Amino acid sequence: MPATPATPTAPTAPTAPSAFDLPAATFAYLELSASSLREAITSTDVGMRYAHAHVAALRATAALLAARARPTAGSRRGRQQRNAWVLLAEVAPELGEWAAFFSAGAGKRAAAEAGSRRAVTEREADDLVRDADRFLGLVEESLGLTRHIPTPMHLGQVG
Repeated sequence: MPATPATPTAPTAPTAPSAFDLPAATFAYLELSASSLREAITSTDVGMRYAHAHVAALRATAALLAARARPTAGSRRGRQQRNAWVLLAEVAPELGEWAAFFSAGAGKRAAAEAGSRRAVTEREADDLVRDADRFLGLVEESLGLTRHIPTPMHLGQVG
C-alpha cells in the first residue's frame, strides 16, 4: 500500500512566552511598578502622584526590557547611551507611542520630584496615573501574562 503524502501545514506563529520563560527580574519590576502605582493613587501631593505614576511606567518598561532585551556584541566605547524609553521603542516597537509619551513627561517628573508646586496640575497627575495603570496592563499582556485589574483612582471608589 503506497504511503499517502503528508499534507502541508501552515507555519505556526511564535507563541508568547510562558510565565516560566520570563526572568525573575521581570516579575520583580512588575511588582515594583504596581507598588509605585499604589503610591501614586494614595498620594495626596499632586507632584508626587505624578512622579510615582511616571516611575510605575518606567518600572513596567524595565520589566519588559528584562524579558526581551538582549545585549549587543561590541565594545561599550563609542556607543551612545540610550534611556529606557528609547530602548522600549527599539525592543517593543508596538509600544513606541507609549515610549514617546512617557519620555515627554520625564521633565515634569523631575520638576515634581524636586518639589515644584507648579510642575503639574491635579488633572495631569490623575491622567498619568490612569495612563500608567493602562500601560502596566499592556506590558503584562505583551509578556504573555494576564492583565491586572485596573486600579480605581480613589480608594473609596467602587467598581
